[in-house]
Amino acid sequence: MKITLAAVTMLALTGTALGAQAKNSDPDKIVADGGVRVEGWTGRLDPRPAAQGRKITEAKFVSMGSGIHVTAGPAAVYWNPSNAPSGNYKVSATFNQTKASTHPEGYGLIVAGRDLETPNQSYAYFLVRQDGKFIINHRANDSTVHKIVDWTANPAVKAIDESGKASNTLAIDVDSAQVHFLVNGTEVHTLSRSVLDSGPAHSGTAGVAGIRVNHNLDVHIDGFAVVPRK
Repeated sequence: MKITLAAVTMLALTGTALGAQAKNSDPDKIVADGGVRVEGWTGRLDPRPAAQGRKITEAKFVSMGSGIHVTAGPAAVYWNPSNAPSGNYKVSATFNQTKASTHPEGYGLIVAGRDLETPNQSYAYFLVRQDGKFIINHRANDSTVHKIVDWTANPAVKAIDESGKASNTLAIDVDSAQVHFLVNGTEVHTLSRSVLDSGPAHSGTAGVAGIRVNHNLDVHIDGFAVVPRK
């Protein structure tokens, strides 16, 4: 069977069109009765082009039982300014995805947050998603994201079950020399602290810690904690 250049080009264009169609078929939901409703916490939407004109009130961040429940809506980060560790510390929480999303979307922790309400926002983030993968990145400002570890499969990350649910406990543990990234008690990646302090990300490790939940997810979060370490 002979495949011509025209056929290859047509296949590529068809694939691109199908990818765009799939993306457009899952627009950000508008969540009724939304907003950040946990005392002391605030939030902001991820500055993606698709989020232009959207508002944080189109996602919901509320207290539920002993934890926090997020219904998205547009992707967003949430934080309490009083959670701003420096030195050595550990940030952790258990994230319970309650239903499958249309395509894999991440949720997890942020650390080293600075200027979070400005175009110069900066933070490092550690997320997992429903297909059993994790990511570590640094957002340098509204238009720049530094890739540290791209989406990577790891058996420690629990993928969703047949009902669309998954529970993963994430932790970022900062000691005097290293930053440890753990899922369900298993270390999935380690960085030299110098990578964040003086590497291409230049994010440092001191700053606000919080939560990130991406597009159209429904996630319950238990046990969010920031604990100083010796």
